[in-house]
Amino acid sequence: MTAGDSSDSRAGARWPGVLSAGLFGLAVVEVAVSVLGGAVAGMTWTEAWDRFVVTNAAMGLSFPVGGVLVAWHRPRNPVGWLLLAAGIGHATTAALVPLAEAGVRDGWPIGLNRTLVTVAAWAWPWSIGLCLPLVLQLFPDGRPVFRRLMWATVVTSPLFVLEMGAGPDPVVAGLSGHLVIHADLDALWTAVEVRGVVAVAIGLVALVVRYRRGDERRRRQLLWLMQAVLLVLIVMVPWGVLRNAPVHVLLAIPLVPAAMTVAILRHQLLDIRLVVSRTVLYALLTAVVVASYVALVALFDGVMRREVGLGGSAAATVLIAVGFNPVRVRLQRVVDRILYGDRADPVRAVSRVGARLDTGLPGVLEAVREALRLPFAALRVDNTEVASCGAAPELLHTIPLTYGGVRVGELVIGLRAGEKRLGGPDRAVLELLAAPLSVAVHAVALSEQLQRSREALVAAREEERRRLRRDLHDGLGPVLTGVTFKADAAGNLLATDPGSARALLAELRAEATQAIDDIRRLVHDLRPPALDDLGLAGAIRQRAAQLERPGMTVRVEAADLPALPAAVEAAAYRIAVEALTNAVRHSGAGRVRVRIRADGHPAAAGPATRCLHVEVADDGTGSGGAWRPGVGMRSMRERAAELGGTCTAGAAPTGGGRVAATLPLGAP
Repeated sequence: MTAGDSSDSRAGARWPGVLSAGLFGLAVVEVAVSVLGGAVAGMTWTEAWDRFVVTNAAMGLSFPVGGVLVAWHRPRNPVGWLLLAAGIGHATTAALVPLAEAGVRDGWPIGLNRTLVTVAAWAWPWSIGLCLPLVLQLFPDGRPVFRRLMWATVVTSPLFVLEMGAGPDPVVAGLSGHLVIHADLDALWTAVEVRGVVAVAIGLVALVVRYRRGDERRRRQLLWLMQAVLLVLIVMVPWGVLRNAPVHVLLAIPLVPAAMTVAILRHQLLDIRLVVSRTVLYALLTAVVVASYVALVALFDGVMRREVGLGGSAAATVLIAVGFNPVRVRLQRVVDRILYGDRADPVRAVSRVGARLDTGLPGVLEAVREALRLPFAALRVDNTEVASCGAAPELLHTIPLTYGGVRVGELVIGLRAGEKRLGGPDRAVLELLAAPLSVAVHAVALSEQLQRSREALVAAREEERRRLRRDLHDGLGPVLTGVTFKADAAGNLLATDPGSARALLAELRAEATQAIDDIRRLVHDLRPPALDDLGLAGAIRQRAAQLERPGMTVRVEAADLPALPAAVEAAAYRIAVEALTNAVRHSGAGRVRVRIRADGHPAAAGPATRCLHVEVADDGTGSGGAWRPGVGMRSMRERAAELGGTCTAGAAPTGGGRVAATLPLGAP
């Protein structure tokens, strides 16, 4: 990029800020002109209100303030520019009306006065007919939901300007830009009024669609505008419906651009949900109180057949006061449930989460978010996030999850915008939800362990099949093939060379003996035959007798053993034989004792706790402390772990070495 390109880029990035500042300055100048013009024209405060100078000036200043902030920070967002345009429209009318008043009073040229009146009459309708409907349709990101309807709003907006600007009501007494045939176009003006309602309705529908489709951030932005619209409606209802409210209520309209500006630039300023909750609550309460008061007064009037006096009014007031708090509490629950979910009803929240336990961790987290209207929820196990939903805000809160007194994970939730810490009601609900969440996390962990165990079993089975295939193919296969060839050769030599035939038969017998030994080795590797012939204790005694050496005795102690599962019996035998072999080879012991017993505690924990205990102890002089792990020790531990048991090996406290294995037997 050249220096010229860089300067052009900076200039291109700077012009939106300069333009927005210039338009804002224009609006400020026009508002200042309205103030000075009113003073020059000698307008009283009442006249300024009646001519809408004060309200137009207020909107002519408030709309550009929000507009310049949005346009400065978000120049590509048309909302800021529309707010600036709306403000300039009102400010222009506010500036020119006092000047026209002064011109009429002081006898300025009629052409100049008519120009001032015409521009004043035609300036503000653009704000109402075009800018504000478009702002509603484009808020907050500037992208329309209904593009064609947006363009229809733009194309038809001049009709509203024509209706207002050329209307019969004079802006200044004695001067009017009245269109002569205005009264003959009543049908058109009715359609224009309907068009205005439809344009606003399109904007409101677009806001609803954005709220339903939006994420947590977008919904909070829309709630800011909703709060402003609610306040405007509260004060504007008397103006639009009762027709007897003062013009001062129009000063509520600047709340709309203020809310839009905060929503676009600083939507996380505070917890807008709480504000909306309280506004909706007290608006509903006000409506209920007013309606109840009117209804009760009318009832007393009908019953007593006279005008409502102090007695009827006082009785109505007492009844409303008595019923106010229950109504307030009920309405508060409804509003809080809409904005905060079920935090006021922990049982409902727990039931909702419990109903989603079979949908997996993501479904459970989504239920937690829905129950409390949280922006984010996640589960962590061993500092690893295993599931999450929503967008994580800056502030997070962690709740430990425990199952059976053991910490199984953490629930991480995002705090709502505007909240600095977790509130008491939310904390109480989340602590209750921790129980089903702990169950879900523990169940998932067990499921994963089970899956890993299944995979390990399949892998072990396939590995054992591979070993058997290799041994059969590489060992027995060639031997039996050789036996077959030699048998054929011996048969061919039997008549012609009996001596060679006898030699071949001798070799054939030796190879057959080797094949038998290989078969016995394979069978022994699968399961020692002595276990089926002699039982566990007898098989160990047989192997101990084979391992005894001069100067070393091996004693096997075994109580009456119950019928043992084949897997437990084989594992116990191999652990005992491995421990005996190590003692004979490495311990230098003179005596080795093997103890085998089965026990259980059915009264305390049920029959599933029954275990087989195998202990091999010697009086050797091996090195104390922990034993150096080897293939044999690892093999013993793995055999015990496969059955859910344990195996320990090391120096005994009283001297010598000791190997102890505990193998669960399961239910009888």
